[in-house]
Amino acid sequence: MQQQTLPYFPISQFYRHIFNGVKVYKISVAVADTCPNREGIRGMQTCRFCDQWGSAAYGDHLKMPLKEQIERVRKTLIEKRGAEKFLVYFQAYTTTFTRVKKLREEMEFALTYPDVVGLVVGTRPDCLSDSLIDAFNEMSERTFMAVEMGVQSFDNKQLEWMYRGHSAEDSLRGLQRLRDKCPKVNLGMHLMFGLPGETDQDVIDAALKVNEVGVQNVKLHHLHVLKNTPLEDDYNKGEFVPVEREVYFHRTTLFLQHLRKDIAVHRLAAFSPRWDELVAPAWTSHKMKSYSDMLEFMHERGAYQGQALE
Repeated sequence: MQQQTLPYFPISQFYRHIFNGVKVYKISVAVADTCPNREGIRGMQTCRFCDQWGSAAYGDHLKMPLKEQIERVRKTLIEKRGAEKFLVYFQAYTTTFTRVKKLREEMEFALTYPDVVGLVVGTRPDCLSDSLIDAFNEMSERTFMAVEMGVQSFDNKQLEWMYRGHSAEDSLRGLQRLRDKCPKVNLGMHLMFGLPGETDQDVIDAALKVNEVGVQNVKLHHLHVLKNTPLEDDYNKGEFVPVEREVYFHRTTLFLQHLRKDIAVHRLAAFSPRWDELVAPAWTSHKMKSYSDMLEFMHERGAYQGQALE
């Protein structure tokens, strides 16, 4: 699985390898409508950056039955992209905050579609019960099973600022449990850059930590401001300044240069699908331009994933 023309190892290339050359598309679905933060568990509050949709790819899906969600996105992907195979991605809010029995039923239903070749579930470090881990392990014996953990940062001060409600140590323990208990699960994590006080060394250290923790993939976000979030209040008061595009490109490049070559990357930056809710920075709304400019930034500097480790 060597990289070809891209300066990083994209998750699409990993999927092609796993699924015998077939391009696989994710169907993002929403089956949860809350999370520990929104419920105020242990005195927590809504994450500083989270909007009312809880990271749902399609906000209108939150009230739809799972069947309708799958079939609507599946139809679009077939018609517009010629998709043949799919992974159903349980994405919005904290899917694993729901009852495990319900989640099991939903995963089983997703697998009734013959062209669904696997499952992806988003979670967080403090929503990993023994019964949930058992469910992941059992599913991984039958199909491709991926788990993506929202770590966001390994810096506890930054996690506290974000109101995440979990620590870096919680993330490390959660990742360790999943590795030990679910050896066949494809394990990934989410990281967020553009946080207040962030330095170049911070992102380098994050890459080195990712290299150590035994994940197979990572998804990168940059912190951006959405309407009706605590972060919007900070932004309006001048207490938060979004990361500039060139600075983000520079730090993401540093991260990739220090990331092992065998760790697949889902994406290089966040994108706001609901452009009318984006407050700042404006470049977040330009998905493909930001992506192509990021690649150009790396190519111009001869930068590529794993370069600093050689």
